[in-house]
Amino acid sequence: MSSLPHVHVTPAPEPAYDGDRATSAAPATQGALALDPRPLVWGPPGATPDERRLRLLGQALAEVLTGRRPPESVADRLTGQAYRELRRAGRMIESKRTPFAGSPRVTEPRDGVIEMCLLVHCGERAHVLAVRLERRGVQWLCTDFETA
Repeated sequence: MSSLPHVHVTPAPEPAYDGDRATSAAPATQGALALDPRPLVWGPPGATPDERRLRLLGQALAEVLTGRRPPESVADRLTGQAYRELRRAGRMIESKRTPFAGSPRVTEPRDGVIEMCLLVHCGERAHVLAVRLERRGVQWLCTDFETA
């Protein structure tokens, strides 16, 4: 049996919600995998965030959907509508253990849009998480998500 690499867990800031995006920091999240604090910014025109950062976003969303992370901790990665939907969704995934998001499968249906799906391992049962991101200026924001 192979062992998983050691993961350093850092408290993630909880930005306050303001209109279409979150803007300021709030209390930290205990025990949750930290998101990269930098926004999902693209480099040259047409470039997408790297796979590691997309997986971390999927991981954080999975933690919110299992009730292990407050939705405020990812608010700055979502549009206002997607953030409201995430808060309304609450705990959609039942899991006795911390979920683990696998590598994302990414497509770009058109310029400025990324759609990814990840397999979220939750112990005995796995779930699929689909996420749509759109480029808003130089930042990529989640505009929609679904899980099954």
